[in-house]
This record gives sequence, structure tokens and C-alpha cells, in this order.
Amino acid sequence: MQFKEIVAQEEAKQQLLQMVNTGRLPHALLLIGQEGCGQLAMALALAQYVLCQQRTKNEPCGICQACLKSSKWIHPDIHFSFPTIGTNSKSDQFLEQWRTLLGEHPYFSAFDWFQHIGAENKQGNINKEECLNVFKKLSLKTFESEYKVLIMWMPEYLGKEGNRLLKLIEEPTENTFFILVAERSELILNTILSRCQLVKLNLLDDDTIIKSLEKRGVPTTKASKIAPLANGNFNEAIKLSKQADNDNSLLFLDWMRKCYKGNGIEMVNWVERFASMGREHQKFFLQYALHFMREYLCFFVTDDLARLRLGEAEQQTAVKFKAIINFKQIEEIVNLLNDLTFYIERNASPKLLLLDASLQINKLLKNKRD
Repeated sequence: MQFKEIVAQEEAKQQLLQMVNTGRLPHALLLIGQEGCGQLAMALALAQYVLCQQRTKNEPCGICQACLKSSKWIHPDIHFSFPTIGTNSKSDQFLEQWRTLLGEHPYFSAFDWFQHIGAENKQGNINKEECLNVFKKLSLKTFESEYKVLIMWMPEYLGKEGNRLLKLIEEPTENTFFILVAERSELILNTILSRCQLVKLNLLDDDTIIKSLEKRGVPTTKASKIAPLANGNFNEAIKLSKQADNDNSLLFLDWMRKCYKGNGIEMVNWVERFASMGREHQKFFLQYALHFMREYLCFFVTDDLARLRLGEAEQQTAVKFKAIINFKQIEEIVNLLNDLTFYIERNASPKLLLLDASLQINKLLKNKRD
């Protein structure tokens, strides 16, 4: 992967390029940022740049044998370690699935990965056997390049097993680089954090997401609707772009009206309609609902429509909501939507979930009216 393929993150790119070009790339590097920022993409580009035989000041050449192998994730001197399922499983057993998912895009989440390998309800981790396998890989001489690189994705899943790697991270074998790719530093052992140099990646702004989606062939009007929903997460933006066009704002407003009226037949009919949609569509509807409630909360506090990332029709809905939904009810509805998202992702019955949620929202709104 080349640096130019990474969405934004120019500051982090220049920082890493300067490290390599001045011979100051640390043996242990931690790339950290929230989901969808591009940490894994950055790690892949950095590894290819380090091993490239004809690199320029800003990019790997993309045509040498090292680059060709790196771009297909088959270079023998680039090793991968990531969470898997099973007590004694190792990353090497899942490399085919790993390369397949990387081929789609390198912005995927841990949830996407576990879904891809069929984890279902099994707990993912980086276990003892994987740590021992890392030792084995890095104890070998390089195969084709001067350097060898280990990319460890989601070291949060190491837990206490991370203690096994402390000595190796602190004093790696010659010409070895660790690149850790993480989202939540608080889940990583402090002893590991203290041995790594940190490079932070930022969430993407709406304009960047819109332009990046346009490059992927997404129409501007659709990309403009997706960007606020993605909240800086390019992984979510890509998922949203693959959904058929739909107007979740009208669907959400219709649901709120039916909850407010409390007509059982109408609520059941709405739930039937929701249940007929695909699971991904259901998830994105709930994501839109959370986005709307966040913006409505901003309006509730500031009374400033101009600051909202909502369309004109949605803004008028927010104005109408102010007479119906108060601050406490916003919190309860948001918690309910978060719970719905959690259970929908885990294949719970959408009919039961949404009917129960509709009744709960009706009760909330009825208490306000009473």
C-alpha cells in the first residue's frame, strides 16, 4: 500500500516519513486512533516503504519486487499478528481470510473481522501460542530484505499475555520493527505503551469523507448524506455507501409519530416494515437515529439551528421535537437506541426489539404529555 492511498492523515504521514528518511524509525511504534481513521492502512504503507528497494522521499516505488509482494500482503519479511478465536489458534491459520478482508479495504473494525472469520459468540484474543509464534518468526533471519516488520493489529486483545512480549519489544532482534495498530490505549498494558513511540491519527472531517467517497464512485448527493452519519469513521462511510438509497429521516420521523400516538396497530405495522429490511439497513437506520438525537441534543441546549448537521426538513423536525422531548427523555431514547444497535448486530429478533422499544418510547412521551 502507498501513502497516497490513505485518506488524509498528512501530519502522521510526514512524521513517519521523516523518521524513516532520517534513520530514526523506532523499533516499536504505536499507531493509534479511533475506528476508521486508517491506522492499519498507515502501518501497511509504512512497512512497504521500509522494505521498498527504490523508495522516493515520499512514497514506496510500487514496482520493485518488495513492493509487489507487500501490496499483496505476501512479503516474507512482513509478519502479521491479530486477534483470533480458539484457545491455541495463531494468526498464521487465518492469513487467507486476513488477506481477503484487506483486499476489500484496510479500514475494517474488530467486529467486521470477527464476523468475517465466523466468530459468532466466541471471544477473540491474542493468546500465548500466538505470542510464542511471534518470537519464532522474529528470531529468524530476514528472507529477502534488510529489515523485517511485525504488524500487530489490535494489541488490546493481548491482555496479560502482553507481558510475554515486553523483552522482545524493548530489545528486538537486529533490523526488526514492531508496528502496533490500536484504537484504545487504556486496554494496552502500560509496560507495553512505555516501550513504544506513539503516533496519533485523527478522525476524518466531513469534507474529506465526501471527497474520498466520490473517488470511489459514490454520487456527491449520497456522499454528502453519508458523511455526517459516519462521524469521522471511514469504515462506516464505506458501509453506508454500499446501502441502497433510502430516506432514514422520513422513516425515523414516522416511527416517532407512531410512538407518540400510541396506536398499537400502527406501531406493529411500522415494526413489520422495519423487520423486512436487511440487517445492515436496520443498523444504519439506528445509526441515523442516534445521529439525529445527537444533533437534536445540540439544538435543545443551544437553540441554534445553524450549527446542526441536519437538512432543512430535519431541522424542522427538531423544532417540533422540542415541544415533545425534554433533556431526560433524550438520554433515555439514546440509551435505548444504543441497546437496539447492540442486539441487532447480534442477530436478535428485530420485531421483538422494535416493538418493545416502540412501547417504551410511547411510555416516555406519554409521561411528558401527562
